[in-house]
Amino acid sequence: MEDKRNIPIIEWEHLDKRKFYVFGICMTMMIRVSVYPFTLIRTRLQVQKGKSLYNGTFDAFVKILRTEGTAGLYRGFLVNTFTLISGQCYVTTYELTRKYVSRYNNNNAVKSLVAGGSASLVAQSITVPIDVISQHLMMQRKGESMGRFKVQNQDGKRMLVFGQTKDIIVQIFKADGFRGFYRGYVASLLTYIPNSAVWWPFYHFYAVHVDWGVSSVAESLVEPQVS
Repeated sequence: MEDKRNIPIIEWEHLDKRKFYVFGICMTMMIRVSVYPFTLIRTRLQVQKGKSLYNGTFDAFVKILRTEGTAGLYRGFLVNTFTLISGQCYVTTYELTRKYVSRYNNNNAVKSLVAGGSASLVAQSITVPIDVISQHLMMQRKGESMGRFKVQNQDGKRMLVFGQTKDIIVQIFKADGFRGFYRGYVASLLTYIPNSAVWWPFYHFYAVHVDWGVSSVAESLVEPQVS
């Protein structure tokens, strides 16, 4: 059956998997490095009482840089990079679910709806625990903490990065058990599953009705066909 659309849909079997994963991880990492300081600042501004510490985004940026150095703007970053796994799991789940659903229904809206929701379920199941840990690390200011947990010093010296992470994980587990790593999980599912389930069908709707052309990036990810 001929698929009449203005831009071709690149299915899972057409992808060059090596390029797909390498490019995806590299591009996501570059974006994370750029925006992470503002993610940290946003988190601190949201949890502070009134304007007890910072008067706004620029004020927070300057104060953190002055008192904690560049490393202060990247607290929890190494832990947060593990969410790159969830990003790749999201796309993989989306594509494989589309492929599975196509056995029973070849309608792009249906395939995208089911695949988008499933992909978000998998991604959030991985992302939420990592976010909980990294956000607690974001709250660690020099000599004090803005959150529930505080990284313990050893002999007056601060722990190494993964020592701090381990300490936070132990404190969360002692206080809340395994459920402590999934605080806000249901809220995340209610936010991201509908969003993803609706976004992809609209993408395919616009793919049919709008002439976008095919990007060179998309073409580069397609596995060459050998005749």
